[in-house]
Amino acid sequence: MRAIKPGQIIVFLCLLALILLLGAGSAALLSGVLPPGEFRAIALVAATLLLVYLYAFMVYRCFLLLLPLREGVVAENSRDELAANVNILFYLLLFNSLIRTHFIPVPLQRLIYLALGARLGVNTYSAGALLDPPLTRIGSNTIIGHDAVIFAHVIEGARLELKAVVIGNTVTIGAKAVVMAGVCIGDHAIISAGSVVTKDTQIAAGEVWGGVPARRLKAASAQA
Repeated sequence: MRAIKPGQIIVFLCLLALILLLGAGSAALLSGVLPPGEFRAIALVAATLLLVYLYAFMVYRCFLLLLPLREGVVAENSRDELAANVNILFYLLLFNSLIRTHFIPVPLQRLIYLALGARLGVNTYSAGALLDPPLTRIGSNTIIGHDAVIFAHVIEGARLELKAVVIGNTVTIGAKAVVMAGVCIGDHAIISAGSVVTKDTQIAAGEVWGGVPARRLKAASAQA
């Protein structure tokens, strides 16, 4: 695994300081509006936490506008490496606690993924984890099962590569399945629970895949 360089950490810490400053400042303004009472302190802490995450989404998306995550091999000491590693720090220190928790309802998780840059069609929900939302594109009426994981990065020793994951409409991905970088899944396909779809796999519309590593179990039907 490639080390995150001090300059990249400093960039992230500056962004984090901005997030905390905005959150604390907004909470201070809010404190003058909250009515006195025994639950005032609890309400203020909850409001501060919510504001910090809202500003984190905003600052993160602004960062991605300036330094978007680009597909391909990430060269060392490059602009793309700065973007990729700051993105990793955002997830390790801020967003991982949101996307890997089982306490946030699935409909709210959808809103979080949209805020983080995922492209999700209507009526598409994930009870699993999308580890790289900006590089995850999913169509409509698709369901991702409990504890499934989808990621769009490849880490092989010191090699780092980003590859988008594209999933079509009305796809079912079973619980605890793993979908790796560069995978493309066609409409109406089914990925069985616990399967591991290895990187760059192309799954045609209507096919059923399963196993470790995943392989085709059933060809597309005429209805698909």
